[in-house]
Parts: sequence; structure tokens; C-alpha cells
Amino acid sequence: MSLLILIAIVSFQSILGQHTHGEDRPHTCDTCNKSFRQQNHLKVHQRIHVEERPKCCNVCNKSFSRHSNLKAHQRIHSGERLYSCDICSQSFVTKFSQKTHKRIHSEERPYVCAVCNKSFRQQSHLRAHQRIHNGERIYSCDLCNKSYYQPSYLKVHLRIHRGERPHSCDICDKSFSRRSDLKTHQRIHSGERPYSCDVCNKSFCRQSNLKMHKGTHSGERPYCCDVCNKSFLRQPDLTTHKRIHSGERPYSCDVCNKSFYRKSNLNTHQCIHSGERPFSCDVCNKSFYRKSNLKTHQRMHRGEHS
Repeated sequence: MSLLILIAIVSFQSILGQHTHGEDRPHTCDTCNKSFRQQNHLKVHQRIHVEERPKCCNVCNKSFSRHSNLKAHQRIHSGERLYSCDICSQSFVTKFSQKTHKRIHSEERPYVCAVCNKSFRQQSHLRAHQRIHNGERIYSCDLCNKSYYQPSYLKVHLRIHRGERPHSCDICDKSFSRRSDLKTHQRIHSGERPYSCDVCNKSFCRQSNLKMHKGTHSGERPYCCDVCNKSFLRQPDLTTHKRIHSGERPYSCDVCNKSFYRKSNLNTHQCIHSGERPFSCDVCNKSFYRKSNLKTHQRMHRGEHS
């Protein structure tokens, strides 16, 4: 090999090494100080700060800062899923989604909260979780001003205002705004109670019900009224209780305009207008507006007296 060829190979390897492994990032963003090797990468990055999105989808008009993001988005419309999991064959629109999905199989959770050490598969999930610690709720409903840590929570909340209930039970046709509520409801039909008390072995459909139940053993009532000092196991119970002091009755009957502290009280009241008696005795089939009236009635069959 000639000396000139050898010098050329060494020079090329040196340049290649500088390009791929060098830490030189001379192009720095003046907003967030993130640095880049190439000027065009910095230029694309800066669109995040100015909200410039020059790449537009010709189907739904959604816009993007990068052409690669637009291409990935367009696969949603075309149904194209190029990236498949080699373990369960589930397919994905983007390689990033495939990589994130694979952590389910490996149980890898590389993003760890510095406050409570809880770990996550995705960095976006960690960022959303960290808002719990700092109290940041950046996603607000423009109808009632309720705010949330994550955009997905706001999206589900908006269904309440729109009356949307896209998740329906295939047994009784009851519908829900959230998939998780449907899943919990279906346990009524299946009899599944996956949450058990480690003190008395009583089991529950919901984890929140188990948590509330445990308060009966510990005597803990962490939610205290600042007017009368009455304490409660759950925050919603305290919120409802405070309406006694404020006189607020947010639930109104659309037939007679009578208003109530609790939604459950409104539901019971509306049975008077509809004639519905949803609580039936399994012994004599007599039906009642209220569950409490049914319980009182059932004592007669058992020979109990109040």
C-alpha cells in the first residue's frame, strides 16, 4: 500500500471519528441551552420554542415542526405500521413506540422520580408524575376551570360536559366515560373482587374502596372540615359535607327544580317522578326507591326488629 493511500485512510478515519464520537456541539439554543453538532438540527429544534410547525398533514391539517414527525403521523391515516414487536407481534406506527412497548416485556423502567423513586417506561410519564410533587396542573378545562396533570385526564374530563360515554358494558349496556370505570363495573357481573384487606380479608372491586375500608381498622380520618372539625376517610366525603355549611346544592331535579347536596340523593328523588323502584327484595319481590328502605324491609323476613 502506497504512503499516500495510507495517509488518506488515516485522515478519513480521523474525520469520521470526530463526526460520530466527538462531543463538539458548537450550535447552542439561546432559549434552553441545548446544543447540537449541526446548524440545521438547531434550526429544527428552535421551532419548539416559537411553536413554528411548517409541516402540515393534508388529511387532517395537523401540523408538525419536523418532516419525520409528519411522516410518522400520516401512517395513522394510512394504517401503515412498520415496526413490530418480535415477542408478541403487536405493531406500531413509530420505532419509538415499538421501543417503549418492548419495556413491558423486559419490565425495564429507566425513568426514575428523584423524589419518591417511582419508575416509568416513558420519560413523558415521569414528567407527568413529577407534577404531582410540585402541584403543577397545566391542563385546564375552559368550561369549569378544573385542571389536570396530564392531557389525557383533561380529554376524559371533557366527555362529562359533552355527555360522551364511549365505553359500554356488553352485559347490561351501562356506559362510561372512562375505560377503567367500565372495567371496574364489569366486576359486578363477574363477582371479581381483586383488592383484599390484609386485616380482615374483606375484598373489594375498587382499590379506592379498600383504602377507605382500611381506615375503619386504623381509625385514620385524614380529611378534616375547617368549620366544625368533623373528619372523613375520603376527600369527596369532606367536599360533600362542606356543602352543609355553605348551603350549596349543585344537583337539581329537571322536573321540579328541587336541589340536593349529593348526586345520589338526586337520583333517588328522580325515582319519585319516574316511578322507578330499583331496589327489589329477593324474597317477595317488593321494590323500593331507596336501598335503605329495602334493608329495613328485609329485616322483617329475617325476624329482626329495629
